[in-house]
Amino acid sequence: MGEGCLSRVPAVFAALFPGRMAMVVADVNTWRVAGAEVYRHLLDAGIETGVFLIPDREFHAEWKYVEMVEAAVKGAGAVAVAVGSGVINDLCKLSSAHLGQSYICVPTAASVDGYSSFGASISYEGVKQTFDCPAPVAIVADIRVIAQAPKEMTAAGYADLAAKIPAGAEWMIADLFGTEPLIPDAWHVLQDVLDEMLSDPEGVAAGEPSAIAALFEGLTLSGFAMQAARSSRPASCTDHLFSHYLDMTHHRFRGKLQSHGFQVAVGTLTMCAFFDAFCEMDLGGIDVEALVAAWPTLEQEHERALKLFDGFVDPKLGYNVITQKYQGPDDVRRELSSVKAHWPELRDRLRAQVYPFRKMKHLFETVGAPSDPSQIGVTRAQLKDMVPKTQLMRWRINLLDLSLRAGIYDALVAAVFGPGGAWDLTDEKSF
Repeated sequence: MGEGCLSRVPAVFAALFPGRMAMVVADVNTWRVAGAEVYRHLLDAGIETGVFLIPDREFHAEWKYVEMVEAAVKGAGAVAVAVGSGVINDLCKLSSAHLGQSYICVPTAASVDGYSSFGASISYEGVKQTFDCPAPVAIVADIRVIAQAPKEMTAAGYADLAAKIPAGAEWMIADLFGTEPLIPDAWHVLQDVLDEMLSDPEGVAAGEPSAIAALFEGLTLSGFAMQAARSSRPASCTDHLFSHYLDMTHHRFRGKLQSHGFQVAVGTLTMCAFFDAFCEMDLGGIDVEALVAAWPTLEQEHERALKLFDGFVDPKLGYNVITQKYQGPDDVRRELSSVKAHWPELRDRLRAQVYPFRKMKHLFETVGAPSDPSQIGVTRAQLKDMVPKTQLMRWRINLLDLSLRAGIYDALVAAVFGPGGAWDLTDEKSF
């Protein structure tokens, strides 16, 4: 990482892939800002190099593009050099894994945390899924290029990094439940420095190289945390599921697809609001046995899921997820007993972890990320309708699962979307 380091790509490539052909993979925009220069440097160094440009000007990380990249790289017998942001990287990551080889990433924006992560988030048969695949073997990050990226992309990256705040809190809950224990190496590499990496939104908004470098470093550390955990658990939870929902429904605003980071910004703010309300409640006095007696059967949950996702692009998504994550009365009793016994300590840890809604909103306003769902073309009523679906979009335990067990789900939703709440439905902003 440094300013003006694109010229180092050939040396890195030659050291890692001696004698191999390089295939620069880019789109029309990233070719202009960095791809052509990388291509020229590779040719000047005597490395056989081809080019594959994504044919569409607007695209998401979808399976058909994985197949395109894979065919181009395989057909040439080459190694991918991904020049672009999150989508280009994920396409090269998964296609390279299919070919049993690694690749090099040359990021063009501090827009996502997926550059250095284990796994690629791709839409397959209409469903957004995270596919297991290794991170690139090397990243050459030219801060000069990254700092010149459109401000919206940098703001999206800031929001994606900020999502690790509520995601960390939901990991604490999963750890308490015993479903996904905290992994110290994955936790500390990111969470110990996260506040620092988010501390200069003004510099990020101004495109100051030092602030952009810190942001990119934070995003890269997030990817390293995912490598350590071999999953996205350290970096995302319900905050990202709002984005997955919008991707799966092909949501557009003013004719344009909305970036991953901007969608995640709305999900992150929503989860901060939920944690604000949650920490005002008292779970130290819950009647565990009464809650266990009221706990639905798997058959009842199947019925709820099928009704909830009726007409959705994947009508059985919720059904399949609840089949994976459903826990019976004995497990629920154990989990609620643990929450009750540790409530003051748990509440204080969650409060220390999660930024209050107002603080996160101010940071997003400063950096230029969405601070209201209307800014990505989503009404508050639509956002409220997404909430129960996000609880059933991934098997991972989240805050909504805990609220359902504790019998406070309706109260929690009312606190956020009711009068005076963060997303008060009576205070709707127009698009």
